[in-house]
Amino acid sequence: MGRQPSTDFATLFERHRRELHVHCYRMLGSLDDAEDLVQETFLKAWRKRQTSRGPATIRAWLYRIATNACLDALERQPRRVMPWQLGPPMAGGTDPGPPADLPWLQPYPDRLLDADALVVARETIEIAFLAAMQLLPPRQRAVLILCDVLDWSAREAAKSLDTTIAGVNGALQRARATMRAHHRAPRSVTTTACSSEERDVLDRFIAAFERSDCAAIAALLSENAQATMPPIPAWHGCRDIIVATLRAALEPRSPTFVGHMRKVAIVGANRQPACALYLSTPANPVHRAHGIELLRIEGGKVVEITAFLDATLFPAFGLPATDG
Repeated sequence: MGRQPSTDFATLFERHRRELHVHCYRMLGSLDDAEDLVQETFLKAWRKRQTSRGPATIRAWLYRIATNACLDALERQPRRVMPWQLGPPMAGGTDPGPPADLPWLQPYPDRLLDADALVVARETIEIAFLAAMQLLPPRQRAVLILCDVLDWSAREAAKSLDTTIAGVNGALQRARATMRAHHRAPRSVTTTACSSEERDVLDRFIAAFERSDCAAIAALLSENAQATMPPIPAWHGCRDIIVATLRAALEPRSPTFVGHMRKVAIVGANRQPACALYLSTPANPVHRAHGIELLRIEGGKVVEITAFLDATLFPAFGLPATDG
């Protein structure tokens, strides 16, 4: 006896689950929401499975359902943000203030990108690209992803979005103009987590931090390096202020000292070098999950540090809640 139709459909859907997850993440900027939207896509596709024309066209059909589900979700929720989009960098010696309850952009584990031979170019998944894309109106965002990331034709995108080819081309032109204005990171075609040079810089950065060697950290940073720590809305926009802030944070007698931070290199996030942050405090000597930190490295220098201070991210990265 052959397999039941329900089993066949579920098998076909699972072949595309990973790429649909990445697609929903790009649209929404949220790892949590992406999982919910993939589940919603499956349920909607299941209810409409009789309208599918079979395995040859199911991928485009599923993308159409997922894209429109994301567009519906974006009508109900504000766009995801990063600290540098909220205001200018803070001056040295300024209190960064408390965490802000805002819809922050979230990182994406490379371990999910590397599953099932999924090919994802770095330039289309890096934090800087995603942050700029969140500035686009939802339909422009969808057109940009379908045409410039997935390499669909204007005709295919128009069919998926129930619009005209002229409408797609107009939206794409406007989306590209916005991206040129807000996304200045260099173009990269690699699909690997990071190069050997980047891994070496990451290892030296972690080692310098463990030694509390601020001079070594400064040598690894570009002059105009920036550092952000969502959900802290304040951010730093130059090497000197970053180093001064780190020096105060690493000094136990400093009023800004919160405990001992341990950094552990991980596979990566958003195709960028990354490490897990574990924090111990005087009251609790156990190093507990604290956040995921991503680096952007150019020419052997760290140009951007993004520390997502959110311990709830650790299960998605396959990381333990404590270290040591």
